[in-house]
Amino acid sequence: QVQLVESGGGLVQAGGSLTLSCAAFGRTFGSGARGWFRQAPGKEKEREFVAGISWNDGNTYYGDSVKGRFTISRDNAKNTVTLQMVSLKPEDTAVYYCAARRDGTADRGPASYDYWGAGTQVTVSS
Repeated sequence: QVQLVESGGGLVQAGGSLTLSCAAFGRTFGSGARGWFRQAPGKEKEREFVAGISWNDGNTYYGDSVKGRFTISRDNAKNTVTLQMVSLKPEDTAVYYCAARRDGTADRGPASYDYWGAGTQVTVSS
């Protein structure tokens, strides 16, 4: 069983920065893609794609609302993924989830992912 644990969430003022990390534990798979999704207040049924990184070639993908402000990266040796967030806006407020899939190519659809973390809260005040 794979466990994903997010860390780094918190409260920040608009324009500030935060870095989220996602560590994998247990029966890990070395070649699976990773993604970050978020769920905003009042949108409990929607998980918005934030960023993804393919494990095979390192290609990265971003949601339109975060492009140019967020950066996803990976550490293969530590099996961790990091999401650097700058120029944060109040509309970035959400619970951020790390996800992993067995396939090596990242995907924008949450249904494509096999494992999920419990989520970490990010709150951006205006």
